[in-house]
Amino acid sequence: ITTLLFLFIFPLCTFGQAAPFSVQKTGEKGNPILFIPGLACPILFIPGLACSAEVWQDTVKEFSPNHICYLFTMAGFAGVTPVKNPSLENWAEAIISYIKKEKIKQPIIVGHSLGGMLAMKIAAKEPKLLQKIVVVDALPALAALSNSDFKVDPNKDCSPIIKEFVDMSKEKFEQTQRSSMVYYTENKEKIPQIVQWSVDSDRETIAKMVCELSNTDLREEIQQIQVPTLVLLESVFSFSKNKIEQQYAKLPKKELKYANKGLHFVMYDDYDWYIQQLKEFIQ
Repeated sequence: ITTLLFLFIFPLCTFGQAAPFSVQKTGEKGNPILFIPGLACPILFIPGLACSAEVWQDTVKEFSPNHICYLFTMAGFAGVTPVKNPSLENWAEAIISYIKKEKIKQPIIVGHSLGGMLAMKIAAKEPKLLQKIVVVDALPALAALSNSDFKVDPNKDCSPIIKEFVDMSKEKFEQTQRSSMVYYTENKEKIPQIVQWSVDSDRETIAKMVCELSNTDLREEIQQIQVPTLVLLESVFSFSKNKIEQQYAKLPKKELKYANKGLHFVMYDDYDWYIQQLKEFIQ
């Protein structure tokens, strides 16, 4: 994978073996045991690649007074201990198991980038487990946006990208991440924190997930999703509406909306619009 793909995918913020994620629980009035439709439903927040649950800090302030919120940071990201076999499949299964074990009734999942892909995968695997999902700036098949002939390669070799990431010096790695932020957020105050999450992440985990994201296609799988889905996309994607709508064509109950301004970190770049869409959909 070249530097171009590295820049395109990496900050998509987008889990004895250590747990596949860390999770924080906050909120007073929500009830994870008793589900009352439309009232105090639990919400699970999943960030993107190499990002911490802190990316949801402002969002959670809006919802925690009335909802129990579960904030995930996946294994290997932002200082969380890595696991041996990170993958969308393994992480989706782990979150499903967590929801069932904790008896969280009909939660809503809000996922950004890689977290949005996890939300779709979980909803497709367990159509009756969730109440709704919100996908923030993620696509079912990222590579298909630039390659209309894209097909998953079942024998894809990830070793070159893993070597590239692992062998990079800390200084070069940090410099690369910082320079790539121009493509992902217009909020300069947030850039140091996003970069630091990357620096604190496990390089091999990042590389494996970058490789997987470039070789994932959920366009068929999402037809299994039965719950209402809100897709919030960065403003730049409004220029590719036909391609975006084609990717989501088989998702049954969907709303696709485009931000008025900003880039990939929609929750930072167009916060007022983003939080209004979220409130209307959730509440």
